[in-house]
Amino acid sequence: MQSPPDSPDAVAPPLPAHPLRGPHHHLPTPPPRHALAVGIALLVASLLIGLLLRVTDRPFFQALDDSWAASTDGSLTDAATDLATVLDRLGGPLGTIMPLALSGCLCVYGRWRSALFAFTTAVLAGTIVVLPLKTLADRPRPPHPWVLVNDGSYPSGQAFSAVTLMIVVAVVVFPPRARRWWWPFGASYVVTMMWSRTWLHAQWLSDTFAGALAGAGACLVLWRVFAPLLKTEAERTATNTLWL
Repeated sequence: MQSPPDSPDAVAPPLPAHPLRGPHHHLPTPPPRHALAVGIALLVASLLIGLLLRVTDRPFFQALDDSWAASTDGSLTDAATDLATVLDRLGGPLGTIMPLALSGCLCVYGRWRSALFAFTTAVLAGTIVVLPLKTLADRPRPPHPWVLVNDGSYPSGQAFSAVTLMIVVAVVVFPPRARRWWWPFGASYVVTMMWSRTWLHAQWLSDTFAGALAGAGACLVLWRVFAPLLKTEAERTATNTLWL
């Protein structure tokens, strides 16, 4: 005979078992489908353009580069040049501080996997990808650059670094809702960096596009390579076991 529901001897029905609930957002975010294939395609495209520059003095896009360079007819003392000079500092060696600081902060919070991804993508990839492409293409800079530059105009290392930094921050810092506004901001930053390189007559327009393509390609490839480590970190974040 069962006890009535209000009886002290009544046994409450067991609560339904719920699966382990993860965080409200997934950090770091997993790579998109076909990230490896698309990344390799972008890197191969930048390589092929570099080979074209190596074998011809006037590629088919040189007329566009010349027209764009002629349109950037500012002066050394206007506000646009001041902004471009600031971006030149951010895109140069000083810009390495930002990804290094990001990697350090991630390590402090136990996210060494994301830190390794950030350091490899936003710091090491520039040396591994950009410098060999510069040596391969050996493209002269535009005449009379307004800032100190080294040899090799193709591809733009500043555009490469801007793209890698924006993607890395999106992957390891922002949840999906915040990432929706980060992408427009990151794209605006990259485009402004590309403009600054041509405004300062430091690089051709095609160099900046190639730098952005190579940066996106390197990010996608490394994002896929680091996917197992990043997935492990996301799972440990969900269970608060990052330090285990």
